[in-house]
Amino acid sequence: MIAEFEARILALIDEMVEHASDDELFASGYLRGHLTLAVAELEESEAHSADALYRNVTQSLETAIGAGELTPRDQALVKAMWDNLYQQAAR
Repeated sequence: MIAEFEARILALIDEMVEHASDDELFASGYLRGHLTLAVAELEESEAHSADALYRNVTQSLETAIGAGELTPRDQALVKAMWDNLYQQAAR
C-alpha cells in the first residue's frame, strides 16, 4: 500500500517537471527526499497507511524547518506542495 501511494506522488512530481517553475522544481526535489526517507522508515514499522506517510513527511519537514533548512518563503512553498500532492494522490 505505502509503495503504491509513494509511486502516485512521485508520478505527480515527475509530471510537473515539464511545466514547473524554478520554485516548484526546488520544492518537488526537496519533498522527494523527505518522501523517500519517510517511506523507508514506515516500511520498517507496522504503519503502512497513507495517513502515516502524511504524518511522517510532515514531521520530517517540521524537523528540517526547525533546523533552519528553509526560508519562510520556501517553508510555505514546500508545505503547500506537500499538501497538494498528498491530496491529489489520495483521490
